Amino acid sequence: METTITELTTTIDWSFWIPTLSIVVLIFLSAFFSGSETALTAASKARMYALEKEGNTRAAKVNKIREEKEKMIGALLLGNNLVNILASALATSVFIKMVGETGVFYATAIMTIVVLIFAEVMPKTYALKHSDSLAMTIAPIVAWVIKIFSPVTQLVSKVVLGVLRLFGADLDAVNEDAQEEELRGVIEMHSTSVGNQGVQNTDERKAMLRSILDLAEVEVSEIMTHRRNVLTIDLDMKLSDIVDTVLESSYTRIPVWRDNPDNILGVIHAKQLLRELTRVGGDFNKLDIAKVALEPWFVPDSTSLFDQLQAFRERKEHFALVVDEYGSTMGIVTLEDILEEIVGEIDDEHDITVPGVRLQPDGSYLIEGTVTIRDLNRALDWNLPDHEYSTLAGLILYESKMIPDAGQAFSFYGFRFKIVKRQRHQISLIRVHPPEKPKEGAV
Repeated sequence: METTITELTTTIDWSFWIPTLSIVVLIFLSAFFSGSETALTAASKARMYALEKEGNTRAAKVNKIREEKEKMIGALLLGNNLVNILASALATSVFIKMVGETGVFYATAIMTIVVLIFAEVMPKTYALKHSDSLAMTIAPIVAWVIKIFSPVTQLVSKVVLGVLRLFGADLDAVNEDAQEEELRGVIEMHSTSVGNQGVQNTDERKAMLRSILDLAEVEVSEIMTHRRNVLTIDLDMKLSDIVDTVLESSYTRIPVWRDNPDNILGVIHAKQLLRELTRVGGDFNKLDIAKVALEPWFVPDSTSLFDQLQAFRERKEHFALVVDEYGSTMGIVTLEDILEEIVGEIDDEHDITVPGVRLQPDGSYLIEGTVTIRDLNRALDWNLPDHEYSTLAGLILYESKMIPDAGQAFSFYGFRFKIVKRQRHQISLIRVHPPEKPKEGAV
């Protein structure tokens, strides 16, 4: 028996098999480093944070590793290059022993193919398909790898930073909008399920998410109801006329003024008015409007929708009056206006779909000058800019650089605008011809 084992060991060429087995192990380690880098980089940030909040310790480990991305990438690249170079060196020595000096060529060709397929493409492809689960699986091991290679990676990082600064690279510059741009990109890339209904629902969700991101950039002046379209009540009117106006109105809250429409003294709430009428037994003469009118809330026209939404929540109110820098009343903004910016129009039995817009038989639209561009873009799926103005009349004034007369026509952004009516210096009615939509099947 001892003789047989001795003969077997002398028969086996250990100088060939030990390096060969070592190369296999090194290729496996290279695949591990490559796949780990891809998995930890591609794993969903949102899902990992959600799992961490649910108590998943492995997800927490993934988040902790990614907080120091430079250390993670440095350690994994160091390990990957180390095993690849060692595997190539061993393969070269084996082939030189087998075929002589030409073994260098064979070792280079074979190791390039083996490393490319089994240590790079295959593990990275698998890691991309299973990034979340693989990241949580290998996170504890990678954490130890980072600790082991930490002294070397720190030295490498210092050398890299020094060289980059030597060439004038600004490493302290931070793009504050990077995260928002990334989020917008994710929203735009969001894929849809098969089927028209699925596509439509996803498009609506994408529009809502985009609107949420825009809340901090849009000002209340862009979505407010202009003062010309706001129902107000003169307090010098008869009490019976005031009550009739409130009850006949489709609005819950109505501003009241005295002497001058800019002198807003309060806001009448229809429900509160009915309570007061009930209290006085329906006798108008006993009605005290001062008790009914709520204190008005004025907000600057430059307030962002995000700030205004927060203010509505804090004050537990739904209605505010918008004023300009001179204190003049410009219009009103409501909580519903802001919510409509997110979810689209919220119509009730009293609402008219885009008030001031009438479709004509020839496909054109008769539109009042005070209609906002944002409402038109939302309702009619147009894409008119609204950066320097908020209303359709404002667009024409800005682009034409003049106050046009009735009958004049202009073409901007593929649309044709014809002035139908002008009252003094105000454009009150415009006929709009939108661009013709390409026919289905047309090339």
